Amino acid sequence: MLTSNGYVLDERRLGELTAVPAHERTDLPVLRARLQRDGYLLLRGLLDPQAVLEFRRYYFELTGAATDRASYRSVLFEQIVPGPEYAAFCALLKGWFEWFLGGEPFLHRRKIIRQTAPGENGIGTATQAHYDLVYLRGGTDQVLSAWIPLGDCPVSRGGLTYLERSHHRVLADEESLKRPAASITADLPALAEQYDANWLVTDYAAGDVVIHTAHTIHAALDNVSDVMRLSTDIRYQRVDQAIDTRWQADWHEKDGL
Repeated sequence: MLTSNGYVLDERRLGELTAVPAHERTDLPVLRARLQRDGYLLLRGLLDPQAVLEFRRYYFELTGAATDRASYRSVLFEQIVPGPEYAAFCALLKGWFEWFLGGEPFLHRRKIIRQTAPGENGIGTATQAHYDLVYLRGGTDQVLSAWIPLGDCPVSRGGLTYLERSHHRVLADEESLKRPAASITADLPALAEQYDANWLVTDYAAGDVVIHTAHTIHAALDNVSDVMRLSTDIRYQRVDQAIDTRWQADWHEKDGL
């Protein structure tokens, strides 16, 4: 049984997130067409798993010494987020984005690290259903997000789930209605019915990366395992396209977790 914010997902509305096959990984036109069709690219092993696990160890070495929430937030926002280790990790994808975008890539400075402890559930725990453009209206709608599990993340650990081909409907809706900067809903089962679409899930491994468009609806599952779920969200676009200036400062404590 899979849940998100305590809502039980309907098994009839579940599907498999499909990885890009090996023979398509270096075919740029095919890869771009796939992103346009599906709204996401699941790239297995795009990053060196050891680099991912090393960053995970670094993160927990620093936060593990925090004895309360205040000290944890201090370590996260004052050491990890603005630190050179995080910057170097996020830059590992710069070359891939330069190739895929066909131009000089720009990494949004506001990057987010999320952790979910085992057993945390209820509304407000897992990332609710949304698409990223509602937060990025000050720039191009061609910004791409990369979701990176920092360590193995089987379904039970609460990875991201994507609403199948939802970006097509979102693109159509955007022509007439711009949603406010807020989540759509925590009720994933109801949204699946509304869109007549499946929530796509998979077991992620260290090194996997999911690239998704700014119009693709996604959310997180609850962590029902016994291991901390850790991930990061970063966004790249071409430097010669309009940039949302609101995202050009480090993620800070005032922004919330």
